[in-house]
Amino acid sequence: MPAKKEHPVERSIGYHADPDASAHDLMNESIQWLQYARGVTGLLADLIHEADRVDCQRVALSLEAIAALTLMGVQCTAQAHVRMHWEGAGKTGPD
Repeated sequence: MPAKKEHPVERSIGYHADPDASAHDLMNESIQWLQYARGVTGLLADLIHEADRVDCQRVALSLEAIAALTLMGVQCTAQAHVRMHWEGAGKTGPD
């Protein structure tokens, strides 16, 4: 029976947005992060389909990279959402 490999403790990945960025800018950045994740996912899928054998450790590292890129996109979206509420709360009435 193979020995169980211990996975490293998941480190916290944080997205620190530019304080001057608008919600629109943050959403554009979020889309960029998610497009990177989609690109890596597609590349990984193509490589696995064409491979004679699969290096599980490299696949696992690639999946962790995809998870990190996705998390960055999600955090960026969350900050954009908060920024939209802050910008909306700053307005006291119709212009």
